Amino acid sequence: MRIDILTLFPELFKGVFDTSILKKATKKNLVQIFFHNIRDYSKKKNKQSDDYPYGGGPGMVLMIQPIYDCIRKLKKDRNYDEIIFFTPDAEKFNQKTANKYSLKKNLIIICGHYKGIDERIRKKIVSKEISIGDYVLTGGELPAAVFCDAIIRLIPGVLGNESSALSDSFQDDLISPPLYTRPRSFNGWKIPEILISGDKNKIDDWKEKKSIKRTKKFKKL
Repeated sequence: MRIDILTLFPELFKGVFDTSILKKATKKNLVQIFFHNIRDYSKKKNKQSDDYPYGGGPGMVLMIQPIYDCIRKLKKDRNYDEIIFFTPDAEKFNQKTANKYSLKKNLIIICGHYKGIDERIRKKIVSKEISIGDYVLTGGELPAAVFCDAIIRLIPGVLGNESSALSDSFQDDLISPPLYTRPRSFNGWKIPEILISGDKNKIDDWKEKKSIKRTKKFKKL
């Protein structure tokens, strides 16, 4: 998989992709991440990439020209499955969506900033809009990081145990059951005896019941 990320602040991603599972994925060459500074494509002398909105109002808006030119250059070398933009007024991101995009080959992500982006980018360039929640962030870098983490970990070979991803919350529309590890007792707090019973059928039944209970509670929130 190849992911091209358009952003004003590539440095915001350093910690995200340089540690843990995502770092291992890139080292194994299971995914390639490329960052493109939107300012580098600006035709303004000072590399300006934003401007005041037509019609007035507070805030600055990302200009169409740098983003358009960057994407046009990228598309000359390969075809892209999707050009993604994160915005609150879009379809909510969930595990099913993550599963879908983990199977894609080439993706472009546009990170908005300030007040937003020129609407013509959304209408004429973006092919998919996604929301990670009903709230506003400073820019699209954090949503992009969330999106990449969620889909990359699903790529075969990324996790040490591939079955681990299949047991994640929401994969079967259920929240994962409670998890415990050593020691068996800590400060007098003991783990459920069923988990050390050795009876796989009873353990699986216990986990399923706990998952259903947690899911019902989650859906009431």
